[in-house]
Amino acid sequence: MALSQGDTLPDATLVQMGAEGPAPVSLADKTKGRKVVIFAVPGAFTPTCHSAHVPSFIRTKDQFDAKGVDEIICVSVNDPFVMNAWGEATGATAAGITMLSDASSEFTTAIGMNFDAPPVGLMARSKRYAMLVDDGKVTLFQAEENPGVCDVSGGEGLLDSM
Repeated sequence: MALSQGDTLPDATLVQMGAEGPAPVSLADKTKGRKVVIFAVPGAFTPTCHSAHVPSFIRTKDQFDAKGVDEIICVSVNDPFVMNAWGEATGATAAGITMLSDASSEFTTAIGMNFDAPPVGLMARSKRYAMLVDDGKVTLFQAEENPGVCDVSGGEGLLDSM
């Protein structure tokens, strides 16, 4: 069953590239007592994710800051090395967006947002969504019906609903 508004995020450990290599990141620690935006994409460097989804949060980061959002996190079922390179390539890292790896798709599966698309080589990937989390509780959840579009899950779409 997919995560929905009002739910508490499951306990999950994601991975972020640090100065000394991949490092575990507790999602519970990231969200405890904080207002956080989490958005997920099917894959780093894939067309819509690279040219629309990540750029939408780079463009709107200041507006989220003004609304009291403490951090914007991008999650993808890619390894932390790819997420690090993608953050650098898109400018997301420089913009202050946290790039987290869910390499084994454990978090993605736990919230019911996993899918497979064998014809294009995407297995155990994440559906496209964005959520606002306040102290570990999902206060706004917007998932796309079609993985190739970035409307309700983009930065502007989430801001419009806040």
